[in-house]
Amino acid sequence: MSDVLSRVRAGLRDHFTRMGIDAEPVAASVTFLGAEPIDVVRFYVPDDSNFPTVHYISLGCSRHPMVDPAELLADPVRGPRAEVAVALRGSSPKGLARSVAVVAAAPAVEGLILEPDALVDLETPLWQGAPFSAYLLGRSDIGDIALPEPLSPVTVLSAVPITATEAAWVRLKGAGAMRDAWVQDGVDPTDPQRRAANPA
Repeated sequence: MSDVLSRVRAGLRDHFTRMGIDAEPVAASVTFLGAEPIDVVRFYVPDDSNFPTVHYISLGCSRHPMVDPAELLADPVRGPRAEVAVALRGSSPKGLARSVAVVAAAPAVEGLILEPDALVDLETPLWQGAPFSAYLLGRSDIGDIALPEPLSPVTVLSAVPITATEAAWVRLKGAGAMRDAWVQDGVDPTDPQRRAANPA
């Protein structure tokens, strides 16, 4: 399935090249016992501020389609494929690549299906000193990456770091309510130092 990852990598490069980012992404590889390694690539996107937005994107989750472990006859070819992308402003937090890889490995390790509005709670800081312990998944601005038939395209999901309090709110009210609260509170989800939203 290395051809799948080659196509995903090329699709990511095309996306960021259209944004004017020509530099090769920095990559880190994370391994898990009994599972195939997950790479995390980083694209630096400068803006008008002194803090570029860094996009951390998994590469490895899409090797295989995600399947419900309850299915007795899972299709090894067809089925949804995904990667996850975290966008943060500023320098790279220590340990973030590993938490991104943990989420990307969850379909293979735990049988988790990654999809928009899913809450993935790691119950531990997402990086060293982080107030966030979970990710809220959603649609990213990276278009689906086509694979040869009969393989399904790869969806790149945004993964927004959230606090334990926000995770509880998502479970209670849903992902849409959480995003509405960020807008109402003026919260920037790409700010690693942001305050948690206080939805009513």
